[in-house]
Amino acid sequence: MSKLSFRELPISQRTLKSIGKMGYQHPTEVQEKAIPVVMEGKDLIAQAQTGTGKTAAFGIPIVEKVSPKLRKIQALVLVPTRELAIQVTKEIKEIGREKRLYALAVYGGKSIKHQIDFLKKGKDTVVVGTPGRVRDLIERGVLDLSNVKIFVLDEADRMLDMGFIEDIEFIFESTPSQKQTVMFSATMPPSIKRLAEEFLKDNYEMIRIKPEEVTVDRIKQIIYRVDENKQFEKLTESLREFSDTKTIIFTETKKGADQLANRLQKEGFNADAIHGDYSQAKRERVLRSFRRNQLQILVATDVAARGLDIKGVDLVVNYSLPRDVESYIHRIGRTGRAGKEGTAISIMNTSEDNLLRIIKNRTKADIKVVNLSDKEIQQFPRKKTRRFTGRRLTKR
Repeated sequence: MSKLSFRELPISQRTLKSIGKMGYQHPTEVQEKAIPVVMEGKDLIAQAQTGTGKTAAFGIPIVEKVSPKLRKIQALVLVPTRELAIQVTKEIKEIGREKRLYALAVYGGKSIKHQIDFLKKGKDTVVVGTPGRVRDLIERGVLDLSNVKIFVLDEADRMLDMGFIEDIEFIFESTPSQKQTVMFSATMPPSIKRLAEEFLKDNYEMIRIKPEEVTVDRIKQIIYRVDENKQFEKLTESLREFSDTKTIIFTETKKGADQLANRLQKEGFNADAIHGDYSQAKRERVLRSFRRNQLQILVATDVAARGLDIKGVDLVVNYSLPRDVESYIHRIGRTGRAGKEGTAISIMNTSEDNLLRIIKNRTKADIKVVNLSDKEIQQFPRKKTRRFTGRRLTKR
């Protein structure tokens, strides 16, 4: 965290008042470096991980640059997922509260008519959306981007991985040529560099925020190597060991998330799943319960590994190793935040030895690997179902 005060950055009194109410006192590194650049009107590409405060790094300049009185869309933010669209919109609204700024999230999985009705009211000055839905609204003639001053691509690498490049290019061409363009990306592969060359002005700025050493400093990492038919037993043993702990369990597939959540519920655990096939209403309901500590265990695909702001997660479990090192780092990075310690447990089977070798070589982390035979997996008695209340468990 920076020693600077937000008051030392080029931010108006009204916006300072808003971010003060949000509890912001000192800018993070990405905020300290990005806000002055964006406020100057320069194009920017920033390499920054989730959890570094990048939403405010572009959200504060957006609030400063748009005029709610104009009643036109003046800023557009593209994000890869519905959850992130909701989260970014909420934060921009809070930053712009003193200016009475209206922002609208647009994404698939929710009635497009509802979103069209909001756009027709003409109140919103900022739109945050997923590429597919934004393009759909443009093609229907209801989303006018001719007054956009600032265009933001958030998690650009993720959007390219998801195949959104054609939609992004279409949307970019639908905005004025004189706009300001800002890109944020967790990684900087050649595809992102090419996109920057295509979208950004020649004199654009680049900043890189060194990723937090999430794999070393604050996270205790344990990998249990077991036979595939014993993975669930080891999982339940670990969950009972951490019986009063806010937990995210990652699975590789949506079907696997559903099946695992159902099995855990039958064992008496307070668990539920989230993935892309659920309705938006259900996804929001599950996330709300998890954030409020009404739900103890969230079983998720990688949709929850990036972008979602979920505080207070003490335990992350990989129910099988992820397919690449970056996913491993993003997953376990859900814990060990804000200076707190966390634990990451991975339960791998013997066919995943090659993945284990790659993770250990690339992370250079102190990972404890425990080889377990059938006899070493303890059999815990089933416990009565309890209601998770955050810091303690209460019997029903």
